[in-house]
Amino acid sequence: MPMRKFIIGNWKMHGAAAEAHTLVEAVAEAAAKAPQAEVIVCPPTTLLAQVTSWLVGSNVKTGGQDCHAEAEGAHTGSISAAMLEEAGAAYVIVGHSERRAAFGETNDEVKKKAQAAMGVGLIPIICVGETAAERDAGKAEEVVARQVSESLPKGHFLLAYEPVWAIGTGKTPTARDIESMHAHIIAVAARETGLARERIFVVYGGSVNAANARQILATKGVSGVLVGGASLKAEAFCNIINSSE
Repeated sequence: MPMRKFIIGNWKMHGAAAEAHTLVEAVAEAAAKAPQAEVIVCPPTTLLAQVTSWLVGSNVKTGGQDCHAEAEGAHTGSISAAMLEEAGAAYVIVGHSERRAAFGETNDEVKKKAQAAMGVGLIPIICVGETAAERDAGKAEEVVARQVSESLPKGHFLLAYEPVWAIGTGKTPTARDIESMHAHIIAVAARETGLARERIFVVYGGSVNAANARQILATKGVSGVLVGGASLKAEAFCNIINSSE
């Protein structure tokens, strides 16, 4: 994987084709001027193939927002990793806190999804992070370590530290807190996988915006950012891409 800053946009359940086309054009233009960034956009599955086609010839990659652990079967409404790959994805987000909370996804299920993704050549973006209650109880590192150790497959992956209490709230940890948790995640991942620490990449997510991206990206141990709401706004997301210098 490239030694660049990962700038990942998670559109979640937002986006219509007309709006997406304008956004994608702006993102591709910004990415062309930012060779230091590995830019990835993760649109809803209905837009994935179309967005990928619009990005042909650019250096922007696409990803899915989730995948099923099975290759195929009677799983109504689900998307397999192979389907995402066929639609043009290079990455897929797994274990996002919204899915862990709303769908009860366990660490074991997240690991199986990551394995399924790698089996078809996708790079999984594996999300971990503590709730406000867990942080207040002094259990943040314990919770995140367990998620990392039980969710990681063997192979190429990205980790995303997304403190649940920071997602969509406008709150972010301090740079010192981010640095400390990323170091902790890297240490746990290195122990669990046997990989050298410099081969483990952890991006930060949780209320990332154009105003705070530069400081977050400059924080030790941060290999990029996973952006939610701001990735739907062309100017904001392009500014974040520019902040990766």
